[in-house]
Amino acid sequence: QVQLVESGGGLVQAGGSLRLSCAASGRSFSGGAMGWFRQAPGKEREFVAAISGSGGSTAYVDSMKGRFTISRDNAKNTVYLQMNSLKPEDTAVYFCAVAPRSWPAPLRETEYAWWGQGTQVTVSS
Repeated sequence: QVQLVESGGGLVQAGGSLRLSCAASGRSFSGGAMGWFRQAPGKEREFVAAISGSGGSTAYVDSMKGRFTISRDNAKNTVYLQMNSLKPEDTAVYFCAVAPRSWPAPLRETEYAWWGQGTQVTVSS
């Protein structure tokens, strides 16, 4: 059974940092892109970042470039999201997901086949 488990969320002050992790189990995902999405209260889920199967290519939403960094460790079947200079508007539930294919970057929810349950990130002002 495929399972994705996020961790690392929490409460942080504006300007602070958090590192999210997403551990996948049940099969190897080294051939597929992994991505992060987020959903703020009252809003639709939105794309945050994606990384190719090899880890050699990444894609970000423009507003998060330079603040967020996605990485992966295929030996551990884990993807990470390092978030720096956090802002109150970054408050959301963050979800990791895995796509059946690697690249070009899958940007839409429908391109991902497996999803985690989400981890809450709250940024206080």
